[in-house]
Amino acid sequence: MAKRFSGHVILVTGGTSGIGFATCRKLLAEGAKVMVHGLTLADARDAVKRLGRGAKAVGGDLGNPKTCARIVAATVKAFGRIDGLANNAGIYPRHGIEQADEEVFDRLFHINTRAPLLCAKAAIEAFRTQKSPGSIVTIGSINGWTGLSELLVYSMSKGALMTMTRNLANSLASEHIRLTCLNVGWTATENENRTQLAEGRPLDWMSKLPKSSAPTGKLLDPSEIAAHVCFWLSPESAPVTGQIYEAEQFPIIGRLNTQEM
Repeated sequence: MAKRFSGHVILVTGGTSGIGFATCRKLLAEGAKVMVHGLTLADARDAVKRLGRGAKAVGGDLGNPKTCARIVAATVKAFGRIDGLANNAGIYPRHGIEQADEEVFDRLFHINTRAPLLCAKAAIEAFRTQKSPGSIVTIGSINGWTGLSELLVYSMSKGALMTMTRNLANSLASEHIRLTCLNVGWTATENENRTQLAEGRPLDWMSKLPKSSAPTGKLLDPSEIAAHVCFWLSPESAPVTGQIYEAEQFPIIGRLNTQEM
């Protein structure tokens, strides 16, 4: 029985850890060929060793706009085509209004907003050259709606991804090129654990979460988010496009109704 991604080639940015790595693993298990992007080629090659057959590596800093077209071209060169893009890479340093300046803004928007746009542009050009449908899933954040005060610029950068998704989906639907933005909630990635420990939380902080943040008693797991990424990348979600999908364990609207009072 054919797997749902048999014959499909997917590029995953930031595929060396967390949600990106979990997405690569699930895509491979379901028959895809995967180009794993990492900040450095060494990082990507290490991830490929852990992932096994069907994965190849490409490196590059997405803060450099030339990296975006280059990694899409590398995917096509390595596998002969590209069928999907998971715009996963991103950074989330803490900055409130007091710390927000032009350097902070440019760094966050270059990686979190400009890079997904330029990667999408390059992928769309490849889909058109192939005369094939394509799917692009961009990892946003529930912070994109408002965000924590210390995530001001990050939240702004993620909010822009929702508009990008809707705008491109609206203009590309007739070409069978689909876009989805997943607004992901609090997820237990390696980077998140390091961040929380650096901010002074105890080693067992994940076991002491309030119900208001984690109604199920735990954070989301990267593998759980990967399942949603793969669904929206796959033909199973067609012809739906332009969706802003809340990958969270509580409803964003009406959340106060579920919090402990």
